[in-house]
Amino acid sequence: MDAPVTPANAPFVARIELIGPIGPAAAEYVDGAIQRATDDGAKAIVLQLDTPGGLIESMRSIVSDILASKVPIIGYVAPSGARAASAGTYILYACPIAAMAPATHLGAATPVDLGGGTPMPSPLGNGLPSSSKSTDKATSGNNPLSDAESNKILNDAIAMIRSLAQMHGRNAVWAEQAVRGAATLTASEAAAQHVIDFVAADSSSLLAQADGRTVHVGEQSVTLAVRDLPIHDYPPDWRARFLGIITNPTIAYVLLLAGIYGLILEVFHPGSFFPGVTGGICLLIGLYALQLLPVSYAGLILMALGVALLLAEAFVPTAGVLGVGGVIAFVLGSVMLFRTDVPGYQVDLGVIVGIGCCAIVLLALLLRLVMRARRARAFNGDAQMLQSTGELLQAVAAGGQGWARIGGERWRVQCEAALPAGASVRVVSRHGLLLQVTTAQAGEGESS
Repeated sequence: MDAPVTPANAPFVARIELIGPIGPAAAEYVDGAIQRATDDGAKAIVLQLDTPGGLIESMRSIVSDILASKVPIIGYVAPSGARAASAGTYILYACPIAAMAPATHLGAATPVDLGGGTPMPSPLGNGLPSSSKSTDKATSGNNPLSDAESNKILNDAIAMIRSLAQMHGRNAVWAEQAVRGAATLTASEAAAQHVIDFVAADSSSLLAQADGRTVHVGEQSVTLAVRDLPIHDYPPDWRARFLGIITNPTIAYVLLLAGIYGLILEVFHPGSFFPGVTGGICLLIGLYALQLLPVSYAGLILMALGVALLLAEAFVPTAGVLGVGGVIAFVLGSVMLFRTDVPGYQVDLGVIVGIGCCAIVLLALLLRLVMRARRARAFNGDAQMLQSTGELLQAVAAGGQGWARIGGERWRVQCEAALPAGASVRVVSRHGLLLQVTTAQAGEGESS
């Protein structure tokens, strides 16, 4: 969807709403919206934030877009109850003007280790309470290589947010605390500590307080004249919306499974086309989404192994050993699939449990059918034929041959005694395609 059409040369302020986890779709949306607003001649851009955080690379992309923008960008955490946590704090610091609505907060900007569930360790001497230091020691482990890598990421994040604070003359000390110790502030506290420029209750108040301020845009100083200007929204276009849907980890996970099982159905039912075509499309979209997300290849391999074991159970009689192993591998792989603790970037546990339960039910049904098939009597062969009865289609002389209907089929038969047409007979032996029959006892009917 495009921005509203404005009269030529009419001044306006563009608004970009960055809501939810920050990922590849959000980064592409912000980049495109800033470019469109600039081309349309916006006097300023309001980047309205309400995010729990997101992926580091996507956050860096948005920060780069803000710093490269030719139009002043006003970061605004709104509405009331919103937050600019984790990656949102870096983005707010990157904006030339930063503001928050009442009852909002920001902070907790410690990078998350994509390989584990604990925040990056804080180096000693970081100004945190001793209890926090001891906790960091306990959680950092004894692996020097792991600690060194964690410290590199942590120090890089600190340098980044301090440089942003110094660029716009904001509180660099608190910015470092937000990264080292996951510190947070409310809107009023942030304004008092010079983390943001001011608190604004709504968009009108935001523009009124931003009006007349001088900010640096590139190498130029720009004085804002935005009081009472109309605000035009720049919502995501269809591509950004599509990327936002498929890069949801749960959606990507379901697409991957739909693709795998669609192709499996096509293999078992060749020529039906629909499962194969649908499965192929879903699999390609799912793989495209996975390459945009922090995926654990160990989890992906475990999922593939689980599917392979479940398929093997259908062909190899193991009394459920392969099937149970396949379910366990599939569920563990699903849990491990995404290597991040960032809010909004995990597969919904309920979806994993539901699919795992469905796999168990299907496995139990498959085993039941296998056991029933093993207990069922044979439907062909000499043993089954000796139990069959039928009806003569023509009279047979003693020791002669004729035709009879047995098991719904026409067979050549021979009988030691003379029998009339329509007589009930029972098979006693078989010699190639010739059946030896005798008179059926009373109560025996024609076999089906």
